[in-house]
Amino acid sequence: MGLIEDMINRAALSSALLAIILASGFAVYGRQQPKQASTLPVDQIIHKFAAAETRNRTARNVYLYNQDFDLKTLGIGGYITGEFHRVSEIVYDDRGNRIEKITFFPQPTLTEITMTKEDMDDLAGVQPFALTLDDIPKYQIDYVGKERIDELQTYVFDVKPRQIAKGQRYFQGRIWVDDQDLQIVKAAGQGVPSDGDHQYPHFESYRENIDGKYWFPTYVYADDELNFKRSSVHVKMVVRYTNYKKFSGAITVVDGDGAPNDSKEEPDSRKPGDKTAPPPKKP
Repeated sequence: MGLIEDMINRAALSSALLAIILASGFAVYGRQQPKQASTLPVDQIIHKFAAAETRNRTARNVYLYNQDFDLKTLGIGGYITGEFHRVSEIVYDDRGNRIEKITFFPQPTLTEITMTKEDMDDLAGVQPFALTLDDIPKYQIDYVGKERIDELQTYVFDVKPRQIAKGQRYFQGRIWVDDQDLQIVKAAGQGVPSDGDHQYPHFESYRENIDGKYWFPTYVYADDELNFKRSSVHVKMVVRYTNYKKFSGAITVVDGDGAPNDSKEEPDSRKPGDKTAPPPKKP
């Protein structure tokens, strides 16, 4: 009886092991495979995300949204020494012209720095950075590698202007491109050029998927020390873009060179509610 029982036990154990192996095999082959990342050459990746940026910028021009720009100067211990705070609605007037409608703008209390035209240009164009097909020739774009941002796998590129034209503002820093949809989800850098009397903070800009089609900037954050010739000033800046809504009136969207743009929309493969690049914790 002992030998027979031992043989029965061995057979039962072998059957159990076989069942586990088969179950594991079915689990592997039956598992839904994740969407594959792009395996395109770097130059094609750049072209594709620049094309997406072109569509994003064109589309953003027909969206209404709220813009909350808050910049503070800080002293010892984080004490607030001055503030520039302006809240606006980016809308269209009765004639179809895009305007900024200021809804909240208390008297600025900045004493250590002054808001300049370049600062406002950065707010409008550099901080919500868009690297379009027209912009590609203006920038040197170097592939750095891959990096994970929360649930997103991204390609990382360093970006800097090839030349600086007088009176123009540029972005210099790093961008993160989603490796599936090939769209920029994050940018970190600063507006250039700068000099001893004009300094600009390093910032991080985050985007979210809007209407399942476009990646628009929603949050910009900076906490930096501006080093002037005679002094340094600690600044903290937060910009929020909220309540994106597509404008339904009759307007003509034009590119930066004034030519009408009739490019068709190409929807993003993600649906509303899919994962996005998360902003840092709000201060």
